[in-house]
Amino acid sequence: MNLERIGLVGVGALLLVGAVLALATGAGPGNAPSGAASTTTYPPLLEWVLWGTLALFAAVAGLWLVLTYVVGAGYEPPEPAYGPEEVQVRILTVDAESVVRDTVAALPDALDDVHVVAEGAMDVPGAAVHVVPDGFDCDAVRKGRAIEWARRELACDREFVLYLDEDSLLEDFDGMPDADVVQFQERPRRTGSALSYLADVYRMGVQLEQRAFARLSVPLFAWGGGIAVRTELEDAVTWDRETLVEDTAFVWAAFDEYDPEFALADAVARNEAPPSLYEIAQQRRRWAAGNLEAASMLPARYRILTRLRNYAWALSPVVTLVAVPLSLLGVVVYGGLFVLLSAVLAAFTFLWYLRGALAYGRDAAKLALATPLAPLVTVVHSMGTVAGILAPPDGFRVTTKVGAEE
Repeated sequence: MNLERIGLVGVGALLLVGAVLALATGAGPGNAPSGAASTTTYPPLLEWVLWGTLALFAAVAGLWLVLTYVVGAGYEPPEPAYGPEEVQVRILTVDAESVVRDTVAALPDALDDVHVVAEGAMDVPGAAVHVVPDGFDCDAVRKGRAIEWARRELACDREFVLYLDEDSLLEDFDGMPDADVVQFQERPRRTGSALSYLADVYRMGVQLEQRAFARLSVPLFAWGGGIAVRTELEDAVTWDRETLVEDTAFVWAAFDEYDPEFALADAVARNEAPPSLYEIAQQRRRWAAGNLEAASMLPARYRILTRLRNYAWALSPVVTLVAVPLSLLGVVVYGGLFVLLSAVLAAFTFLWYLRGALAYGRDAAKLALATPLAPLVTVVHSMGTVAGILAPPDGFRVTTKVGAEE
């Protein structure tokens, strides 16, 4: 991760220098700093950095378009081939008893083999509760350790194991398609900070690319808050590896060792959006650091792609909050091409937010009213990625759940 860290620090330093020079030379609309490009070192270098950032973000945005509207075009979730009676549910928690109770209560009655895997004893009607022993030892840590214990110790005669997070309220479930890994869709619900919630709405728009994953040789990520795994594949791959992103790492390991079939299901899990800006930053920090670390499991082309995607998301606010204003002020780039391309890429932030809002059905119109906030929402969405690259967490941190109604 050293190259990513060095790159982000370098970009930040150059932007700061550019801002200082802009103030020192009195830049303003129609008043480009005379001779700046020829008399100092930093403005040209800053211009190259901004062009490079623009190019990187453009490449990632272009890839998203190809994945979503070319590779994923026409993808329809496969019809169920296995009924609920072929599914064992395992809900992972530390000690959020009230939250887990709501999750179990929301399950369809047809899901009759329900287990809660916790770090402490609790009472959950409708589910068998299992406490992971303190003495259990394996390579996996925290949530991965609990999943691995459950894999080894819980008897399962069902075709699939469905993993849900403690806050994942299941909707629209009527069975499993004939696939080895079944990714459920997510639709976060608000529990606290409005900006944190809107950042998750934005993320839902970006995650439209998931419909292409079934057609890729390796899915680009997985969401463990709602994912089903064929029991036979789970026992072959196991969860016994140290990682901050046990869900994505499991899927990548499966595709590295075997040739499983991946499917994106119709079923939706309504999980909680992080309740505060601090919580969403820590969540995204763990995701970014974990994905970059786990990328060593991928083939070279996917490893490079994963690193570039994380780097681009970390730098994405630069396009809308830095590049466009500096260009309009005439500080860095003097041609109209940069402004035009920056504006086009800035439009992607609005597109992703609107597509995410549309996923909320009857609430879509209300959420669409916040579209002008998309550039700010982008910053909220990306700040944790920056933190994950610059200062990876030492261990797994569970995002706080509040159990509040929307």
